[in-house]
Amino acid sequence: MRVVLILTGIIALVIGGLVYFHALSLDQMQRVWHPAAVVAPPPPAAVPVVVAAARTQDVPIYLSGIGTVQAYNTVNVQTQVDGQISQILFQEGQDVKAGDRLAIIDRRPYQAQLQQQVAARMRDQALLQGARLDLARYTELVKKDYATQQQVDQEQAQVGQYEGAVLNDTAQIAYAQTQLGFTTIASPIDGRVGIRQVDVGNFVRAAQGTTIVVVTQLRPISVIFTVSAEAVERSKLDLGVAHVPVIALAKDDTTELDRGSVAVVDNMVDQTTGTIKLKANFPNEKLKLWPGNFVNGRLVVDTRHDGVTVPSEAVRHGPRCDFTWIVRPDQTVATRCVTVGQTFADRTLIEKGLAQGAEVVVDGQYRLDEGSKVEITRRPPARSASAD
Repeated sequence: MRVVLILTGIIALVIGGLVYFHALSLDQMQRVWHPAAVVAPPPPAAVPVVVAAARTQDVPIYLSGIGTVQAYNTVNVQTQVDGQISQILFQEGQDVKAGDRLAIIDRRPYQAQLQQQVAARMRDQALLQGARLDLARYTELVKKDYATQQQVDQEQAQVGQYEGAVLNDTAQIAYAQTQLGFTTIASPIDGRVGIRQVDVGNFVRAAQGTTIVVVTQLRPISVIFTVSAEAVERSKLDLGVAHVPVIALAKDDTTELDRGSVAVVDNMVDQTTGTIKLKANFPNEKLKLWPGNFVNGRLVVDTRHDGVTVPSEAVRHGPRCDFTWIVRPDQTVATRCVTVGQTFADRTLIEKGLAQGAEVVVDGQYRLDEGSKVEITRRPPARSASAD
């Protein structure tokens, strides 16, 4: 019985061994029977990357802020006299020049008033002329004792009275002419008219302040930028009148809308936000800036000469620092912490951490590890970005 059990165990071991070796691959069997024949794994393939060299160039130092576009001048065109609007002489949305007629108020009442004042002056001038002749006669008669000095004095007073009346009439004529002129409503500035707010036939009164149309001056145009007071102080801008170049950008912070200059830095800081306002003027020749729009502004406050720059896509953000992947002479890569300065166009100023000529990875970073072997494609050098 014991012999049967022993034979059964031996048979089980043989069958198990056959099953085990059947499951092994040829390579695994070679490792079992010939350990010296183990083949080493192939080295990892080189990671293809695109690199560019850090270079030196003049870098514009910007002060950035958000701005609100405002019309350079805005006028609510209103009547200065009472009357019925008889004509509207503008098309909504058209450009006008200063002095262009916009509307006409019924002129007839004011024309009649002017004629009345002219007639009154003619009457008083005739009376004045008669009084002067009487004064001349009495002056001669008093010399011959045919008249008294009192009569001469009375005539002299009469002449003065009529002279005053003529002066008053002249002033009344000037006033009437002014009122008549106000019946023609003209644009006081160059600009663009908006939507008509009063139609022909309506009666308007000067005391009511009714706006007929709004004229806005769009060339040039103003932008009020709100900037951190601390940043303004670092930029060494002075309060008051300023002449600093500024670029207006669209909401994407890339599309350039116009270029102008800061005209004035406000004289007080908003205590609730710690910001200060700067007013800039733009020529707006292409009318890309419209009142009420928001734009991004870049004020060129300085220029860093011979600053080390790299393509912006080469700069990565890590938990410890901003860094770039640099290529070492043995075609491997390593991370390098850098201090990032101004970003402009598609390049970034490196304040510290890189030297001119260092090769940095600009594409393919996501497949890299410290010490990875790389296959390099060099990006051709681009034209230097302008500092303007």
